[in-house]
Amino acid sequence: MSHEHVSNTKRIWTVFGLLSVITIVEVIFGIIKPEALHMNSFMAMSLLNWLFIILTLVKAYFIVWAFMHMEGEKSTLRNAVVLPVIFLILYLLFILLTEGNYIYEVFKNSTIKWNF
Repeated sequence: MSHEHVSNTKRIWTVFGLLSVITIVEVIFGIIKPEALHMNSFMAMSLLNWLFIILTLVKAYFIVWAFMHMEGEKSTLRNAVVLPVIFLILYLLFILLTEGNYIYEVFKNSTIKWNF
């Protein structure tokens, strides 16, 4: 019993195109900085930053799913790899939001000036 070699060229170019489009959208938003996204905040961070985080996570998902061949693995291995990463990302976002907001409030409301 031999395995047939299947070309993944179309899938690779599709994922490459999708990742390129997402990156171009990120760059355009970074250059333009729309007022509606840049000046409004949600959970102590601007909506533009949230957009960047979400688009980066989407890109990371497609990289892992397509180029690291996670779509062909059993669900237990996928869960063993993906669930700790999701937990780590949520934990790091929590730390970023909590500590970043604290530092901002300390410098905003005190006599200490920004020295960096």
